[in-house]
This record gives sequence, C-alpha cells and structure tokens, in this order.
Amino acid sequence: MPIRQYKPTTPGRRGASVNLHAEVTKKTPEKSLLKPLKKNGGRNNQGKITVQGRGGGHKRRYRVIDFRRTKLDVKATVVGIEYDPNRSAHIALLQYEDGDKRYILAPKGLEVGATIVSTNEVVDPVPGVCMPLSSIPTGQTVHNIEFEPGKGGKLCRSAGSGARLTNKEGRWATLVLPSGEIRQVSIDCRATIGAIGNSDHGLVKLGKAGRNRWLGRRPKTRGVAKNHNDHPLGGGDGKSKGGREPASASGTKSKGGRTRQRNKWSNDRILRRRRSKRYGQLKL
Repeated sequence: MPIRQYKPTTPGRRGASVNLHAEVTKKTPEKSLLKPLKKNGGRNNQGKITVQGRGGGHKRRYRVIDFRRTKLDVKATVVGIEYDPNRSAHIALLQYEDGDKRYILAPKGLEVGATIVSTNEVVDPVPGVCMPLSSIPTGQTVHNIEFEPGKGGKLCRSAGSGARLTNKEGRWATLVLPSGEIRQVSIDCRATIGAIGNSDHGLVKLGKAGRNRWLGRRPKTRGVAKNHNDHPLGGGDGKSKGGREPASASGTKSKGGRTRQRNKWSNDRILRRRRSKRYGQLKL
C-alpha cells in the first residue's frame, strides 16, 4: 500500500495522504555524491523576485545524478534505491566493477542487486540499461532522453513518466511523450529503458498549507486581487479579469496555453503538439 490515508484526527489529517516510498531500500545518501544546495527564494542575481511564491522549506543537499551515462560497457550493480528530496523520482545508487559509484534515476522494476550497463551496442532491453535510440527496439518505453547527442537526458525525468519509441526512420526516432506530443529526436541520442518509478507521487494529497511550506512554497496572491500595475489580471471593479486569458505576473499564459516561440528552429521536429485541457489541440 504505497499511499496511506489516516483517520481524520485533526483538520490537517482530514483528506491528507502520504507516500510510503515502498521502493526505497537505502536510508542514508552516499556522501561522495552530495553537494550543498543554496536557496535563492525565487530571486535572481539582482535580488529581484523572478519566480512567485518561493521561499523557506526544509534544508536539502543536492544528489549528483548521472544524466549522461557516459561510463560505457562497464557493468554496474544496484546498491540501493533512495529518496531524493530534490525531485519527484527515486534515485538508484550504482557501483561499477571498477569501484566508481553514481546515482541514476530509478526506473520501475529496477531491484537491488540487478546488473545494468550503459553501452552503444544492442543488448537485452531491461529497466536501467542505457543505449542510443538506434539500438533500442521500437515499442519500448524509455526515459531520461537526450535532446542532442552527448548533452545528457532532458525528457521524461519526473516520477511515473516515460515516452514510447514508435518509429525509427533515417536520422530520426519518433517518440510519443506523456503530454501527448509526438516529436522526433536524433537517432544518436541516448535513452534509458523503462518508465520512471514512484508513479504514486501524483496521488498524494498534502492536506494542509504547512506541508506546502515544508516544500519551499509560499502563499500566492491571486492575480485578480492585485492592482492593475502589479499583475495583468489586476485592477478593475470587483473580480474583473478584463477578458484576458489566465496569465502569470510576467504575462505568460498559465493554464496550458501556447508559450512556444513560433519560429523556433526545432518546430520541424514536432509532428503533433501537446493537447491542453483548456485550449484543446495546440498547433505549431
């Protein structure tokens, strides 16, 4: 039972649930792979707030994750699955045959004691194995996918996410992303087999404002409640939005609208845009 619900003994417990992190097997992190993590409270190098509603939260240390998987053809054993406070996914600690230790994102089905490898050859596609898309059979679910060869995984890195490799033609591999977007990436880009674990992360209900504060999220004032010079939706008589679509304080659409540059160079590689609940099928 990965998600636990308690009896409503207090108002904060009523309706709240917690993730038991049943996949986690190792409690303490690897010291050699830790780095300090400085808080900025949503402020830039000038001290100005550029991201609303950030600040506070529990003190954390950053876990150095190997997104590139550049240690090729060296077998690694899974030492343990750990909780990472910096991301929704769990992480797996690998120990290579030469003694080197590295963290990777833990895919669903990866168990302690399993042996995995990162390679350019065609090997058995088991969860955790990293290969170029040219070596991965079509129909497989993959995660931690590179946009450009050698730049490290960028796509499908959050809990429960994974893309389906549907086609390979010429220089390009076609992926169906969790958002519904269908896009092409270079066949030389690397990806890891399987979907990310901890899929129950999205089922957790915080239940009280305090749990949001623990995560470093501060209360946010609604845009319509602000003055017209403080927010695009502010001002007016009563709760008037001025007929404008929902937007952030900087004017960016905030309910799934179109925010992509119209003339972006990689538009040719997107075969179908994602689908928005509010705006429907987005066009290029």
